[in-house]
Amino acid sequence: MLHDLSGEQLSTFGEQYIENTRIHRQDAPFFIDKMPNNFRHIGLIHLILPNATIIDARRAPMDCCFSGFKQLFAEGQEFTYGLTEVGRYYADYVELMDHWDTVLPGKVLRVQHEDVLDDPEGQIRRLLNHCGLPFEEACVNFHQTDRAVRTASSEQVRKPINRSGQGAWEPFDPWLGELREALGDLV
Repeated sequence: MLHDLSGEQLSTFGEQYIENTRIHRQDAPFFIDKMPNNFRHIGLIHLILPNATIIDARRAPMDCCFSGFKQLFAEGQEFTYGLTEVGRYYADYVELMDHWDTVLPGKVLRVQHEDVLDDPEGQIRRLLNHCGLPFEEACVNFHQTDRAVRTASSEQVRKPINRSGQGAWEPFDPWLGELREALGDLV
């Protein structure tokens, strides 16, 4: 039914989203909604928030899927409860992101996790430049913040960027056949 909505209705949805997220962003001029399932809604996001900057933070398939599989999420990520399911979800995500790249060229900036590991400052500068923001050293030293973090990555953000999660699946490889099969050519 999105194609039936008027520009005014889409604008109203965007305004409602901004208002409903005020509690999370308080008076900050920028807000990051990093829900992992937002990729499914990029078309809608583009329509209701045309000035939004969309980042595809991507990670190597086996690393990403294994990380999700071993993390017990409170709710909303039931696909992580099985190896086949998490692999299929990742493959679907890649396919949908290819679609968004085709129909909304240049709208989504892809940031590959492994590139950030290799060149944190360069990739952070690239990201900030895409967002029209100046570089700040605090972005590289994010782990030194005193602010509260209420996500599954709350422990990780207290440490400098590192490779500890890279290849964490490898010792379990003999038991990850279902995941490899679900990922197919992405492995």
